[in-house]
Amino acid sequence: MDRTLDWESGRSAFVTADLTLLNMAWKKNRLMQNCMLLLSVILLLPCGLMSVILTVNSNTKSYILQTKPGTSESLKCAVQNHSQEEPLLWYRESGTVDLKAENKINSSDICISPVSEDDNGITFTCKLQRNQSMSISVILDVIYDPILTGTELQTVEEGSSVRLDCNVKSNPPAQMTWYRNDSALNLEKNHHQIYQTSELFQLSISNVLKSDNGTYSCHANSSLKLEIMDFHLIIEDKKYTVPMEPIIAASVVVFLTIMFGLIARREKIMKLCIKDQKLQSDTSL
Repeated sequence: MDRTLDWESGRSAFVTADLTLLNMAWKKNRLMQNCMLLLSVILLLPCGLMSVILTVNSNTKSYILQTKPGTSESLKCAVQNHSQEEPLLWYRESGTVDLKAENKINSSDICISPVSEDDNGITFTCKLQRNQSMSISVILDVIYDPILTGTELQTVEEGSSVRLDCNVKSNPPAQMTWYRNDSALNLEKNHHQIYQTSELFQLSISNVLKSDNGTYSCHANSSLKLEIMDFHLIIEDKKYTVPMEPIIAASVVVFLTIMFGLIARREKIMKLCIKDQKLQSDTSL
């Protein structure tokens, strides 16, 4: 009988311990489920953003658009896989592009017309308004022949200095060379100097001589075309002018010397004047 009671007591204790373990396991599982749910929410939120895809003319990454002056280019920015209305923004370099209300939501078009040489290198960027880190840029690569400008005729005196400025715009960049009277210019040290930037090809001539007279040509040779512009340089005889400042200074000195001499001899001059008046008076009597 005592053994039966002991067995029953043991069985009850075993069941109680088992239930306690099950309860702890259930709580642990519930805690894990909650953690998994929270982790899922955290992970799914950025995934929801990442599922949105931004495209420009069907391109999902920034790219370079090659074009030519005088043409028209249309850029279409669109939001793919969106679950809500997504306003869009367009930028030209750092400035915003004005868009109509109906041209902002989920899809937006801008037109560049006509494309000009000044548009070369300009960046257009489409951004998602609510998350502007999502963006795609298009860089215009405007291909055109060399364009040269400058002062075609200059007249200078012998012995002076002169600069011939050949302003150049070209894409692709052009190879620049100076010619004189149809031959490549032979640069002389301390007489000729060339300065060049992306938009300027300058020839400086110091202490010009009569032999520097002639036609200088600026040659811009790109892979598209050779463009030439002529600069005509006329050297005049040096004009010798009488320096006025020394003459004026000398005249002042002479005038002051005379005035000081008159002042120094004023008594003698006065006596002579009085004597002359007296003689005239006596003669008249």
